[in-house]
Amino acid sequence: MSSTEDRAAPDPGAPEWWSHPDRPVAAPDAAPPALPGPPPPPAPPLAWPGDPWAAPGDWAAPAPPRRPPATGPLVVGAVLLALLAGSIGGGVGAYLQDRSTGGHLTLPQVSDPAVDRAPNSVAGIARTALPGVVYIHVKGPKAEDTGTGFVLDTKGHILTNNHVVSPAGTTGTITVTFDSGQSRRATVVGRDSGYDLAVLRVTGVSGLSPLTLGDSDGVRVGDPVVAIGAPFGLEGTVTSGIISATHRPITAGGEDRSDGVSYVDALQTDAPINPGNSGGPLMDAGGRVIGVNSAIRSASGSTADPYSGDKQAGSIGLGFAIPVNEARQVAEQLVNKGKAVHPVIGVTLDMRYTGDGAKVLAKAGPSGSEPVAPGGPGARAGLRPGDVISSADGRAVHDGDQLVVVIRSHRPGDTIELTVERDGGRLKVRVTLDGSSGG
Repeated sequence: MSSTEDRAAPDPGAPEWWSHPDRPVAAPDAAPPALPGPPPPPAPPLAWPGDPWAAPGDWAAPAPPRRPPATGPLVVGAVLLALLAGSIGGGVGAYLQDRSTGGHLTLPQVSDPAVDRAPNSVAGIARTALPGVVYIHVKGPKAEDTGTGFVLDTKGHILTNNHVVSPAGTTGTITVTFDSGQSRRATVVGRDSGYDLAVLRVTGVSGLSPLTLGDSDGVRVGDPVVAIGAPFGLEGTVTSGIISATHRPITAGGEDRSDGVSYVDALQTDAPINPGNSGGPLMDAGGRVIGVNSAIRSASGSTADPYSGDKQAGSIGLGFAIPVNEARQVAEQLVNKGKAVHPVIGVTLDMRYTGDGAKVLAKAGPSGSEPVAPGGPGARAGLRPGDVISSADGRAVHDGDQLVVVIRSHRPGDTIELTVERDGGRLKVRVTLDGSSGG
């Protein structure tokens, strides 16, 4: 190489001409050549002063003054070379790093400036409905839990499930929290265990947003639905699914609850419903309430309200809602009269009957009441003790609970047709329903 630092620096004791090995060896200021004559004897080899290989007495050329080394250009060159090497090394390092990681990455991203969603989309329905959904915290003498409800009117009436508020009893407290964050104490206007519905009222709340009630009779299997509630206390949770079935007869409560059994001619949905969704709205694609979420089918095979009684209960895609047409009439009765009126046919059923159908008691029960109430709807239609009712309103009836569910889906004054099996024969009778105050 020709770079300056690649050559060895001159030795301090060497004469300047020593640094060029191809220069003729001659001492500086040599005497002019002698006149021709015999050649002089050969000169002894030169050696550095103090050369250990020099023979004693050998002559050593005196060292002329040494020129200071040219350090300036050398240092500048070294610095420039270092900078160049650093730049090259950095580039090579970055290149090798890119090669090892697949190259420098910049991902493209599309930004959607539109924040509005279609009104009939899940997001659109949620945006409209959430201000009208409330979260209920109940604290009673023996239990404490949460549920959901929704605003019925601007007067502060709120609809929810009876099993949500029943733990408060007569001395507990019920606190309602709105989507806006406002919280108020609520009072019970009326409740009914047979329909599993209750109406609360709050005062002093501004900006109430009542939800629009739809028509549950127009619901069809496969219709999209949205459920809103507070599963496991997670307020403002929105889930979606479809209507899986209509007129699904279910019963809930009664086994370990003191407030009776509820009979629901339910809408079945696969929208996830969990404990805490109770009392929340089930909404159609138009953002209208078509049901009140009330029960779930658990993995253990039991049907129960999505409540705290079973802490391990969770959605398996089998949720049930009280049809809003039924809930609406009960809510009106609870607000206007403080109690709901149940439609009845005026007979006592044998709930221990294991055959197919709903059987009227064959004889008077322990209380002494007649199986067919004298002068009641059943007696007027010709029903007798021991009759087995196999269908009502064209729907098959397999047990007493199903018959009660079908009857509860009507109003007092409605007329329904029953298929009755008696003495090996079958006949049809028409019964006009009476009303009986519920609890």
